Amino acid sequence: MKPGAAKGPTGFELMGLGALLAGALLVPLVLGFVASALLSSPLWVFVGLFVGIGAAGFGLYTRFRQFL
Repeated sequence: MKPGAAKGPTGFELMGLGALLAGALLVPLVLGFVASALLSSPLWVFVGLFVGIGAAGFGLYTRFRQFL
């Protein structure tokens, strides 16, 4: 990092983080709802939720590990 550079993420990086977290949580959750409806098992909603939480955490870490 350059001596005069900002030490934190920019506004655009934070907006991208919001989109990343929303997508990482919503896509697996919606797929879990669809699989649950097709297979008549509520288990898939929870699988989708946990996959989404894991994907969001991994995306958050990989995107911002340079600031840690």
